[in-house]
Amino acid sequence: MNAPENNQMISPKIQKQLVNACAVETTNTILADLGDRWFTLLLDEARDCSVKEQMEIVIRYVNKHGEVIERFMTVVHVATTTAACLKEAIDSLFAKYDLLVARLRGQGYDGASNMSGEFNGLKSLIMKENLYALYVHCFTHQLQLVVVVVAQANQYVCDFMWIVGSIVSTFASSCKRADKFRQLEHDRKVKLLERGEISSGRGLNQETSLARPGDTRWGSHHSTLCRIEQMWPSVIEVLQNLIDDSDRSSKGLSRTLVERMERYEFVFILLLMKRILAITNHLSIVLQEKDQNIVNAMRLINNVKCKLQKLRDSGWDILLEDEMDSRFSETTTDLLIYMSCLDPRNSVSRFDVQKLVHLAHFYEDDFSWNERMLVEQELETYIDDVRSNERFEGISDLGALAKKMIETMKNRVFPLVYRMINLALLLPVATATVERVFSAMNIVKTYLRNRIGDEWMNDSLVVYIEKDVFNTIDNEPILQHFQNMESRRMQLSRIR
Repeated sequence: MNAPENNQMISPKIQKQLVNACAVETTNTILADLGDRWFTLLLDEARDCSVKEQMEIVIRYVNKHGEVIERFMTVVHVATTTAACLKEAIDSLFAKYDLLVARLRGQGYDGASNMSGEFNGLKSLIMKENLYALYVHCFTHQLQLVVVVVAQANQYVCDFMWIVGSIVSTFASSCKRADKFRQLEHDRKVKLLERGEISSGRGLNQETSLARPGDTRWGSHHSTLCRIEQMWPSVIEVLQNLIDDSDRSSKGLSRTLVERMERYEFVFILLLMKRILAITNHLSIVLQEKDQNIVNAMRLINNVKCKLQKLRDSGWDILLEDEMDSRFSETTTDLLIYMSCLDPRNSVSRFDVQKLVHLAHFYEDDFSWNERMLVEQELETYIDDVRSNERFEGISDLGALAKKMIETMKNRVFPLVYRMINLALLLPVATATVERVFSAMNIVKTYLRNRIGDEWMNDSLVVYIEKDVFNTIDNEPILQHFQNMESRRMQLSRIR
């Protein structure tokens, strides 16, 4: 047993078994924390570097401390991305981990037809089994659709974006041009520092380049526009050099770009779009926070709508029609309006007993007939208690309210109210956690490791993504799981 030739701990097979043991124990810890609580399903699909269609699954729940938790569960290789195939993969996952569809209280996907289709989409297939698994279209995706539609509807903005894309492509298509641009920008910053016009310090004035904007990530457009404005002299100088030194085709394009950039129209739209995208980009970043909840999201969207309306009323008439209202129509549905009444800001000023009573009737499976009769009285007592309790002063977030109720034991005094808050926190805002899995997948599975198996990749992702959970697990259960693996027992019997 202890002979050197039997030391196989560095063999690929043993490493895979150890990673699997770590992944299983990590998942078991997540499931133990979930317990029999309600949860929400978040998922998305994407192709990996070996052109395999992978579906990433994340669950969202509220733990015993009243905290909103989002945990990665698995990545599943699916043959197709049809709703039926995705539903089959979810059913297999639920069966494997003993998750009940009856405990599902939300679904969060993008707006693709296979996901959100009214009749045959994944959300419809799940809601046929559980009417309370409410679907919320990812707010970040909706925001991107707003910006794309508005931009495409305005010819001036369309032309402007084409020019910006051509500028970036001109610089990115040649290493010589990119090097020249970086050198010019470096020399310009040195002169500005010498004249004291800009400050030096850690993280300031780092070497950068023009970012390539992407249609599905409009935050990248904001970054590109900011850099064009900041590095305007260097951009113009490189394009001027191309006019003087390049071939005929490059000269024509460069001359056109310089002429368009020096027009008042281009500068005006640059400043306008930078201002508009700064408003929506901040919303996009905030919506992607893990602990974001539906009440905060609705409040943020309303704030952005007000800012854009103010921009329009001040003479910046570039957004066509009321796109924010039409795209974010889900924020006006009865369910979300009812939940917004739980907003704890300003001494619970938006609290509305009758609307919250309707919320209890909306979830008939979660509130018994008797509880629905008692909920109005409990809500009235709760609001009087909270408004007179100094420990609840200054709370402006629904998640903070849930934690405070746990700390003060109010969740036991007002169990029906806490149940409503729990349901509101479960509804997803965005699928950012799922999309972060794509980034992790590109780290684990690369072109140099494109033959990594599905199971090994999944185990590696579980441990890598949920490292904070993995770090809490003792070595003993992992080693015990490793020793109990069937393949491991067969190896030991052969050695003996």
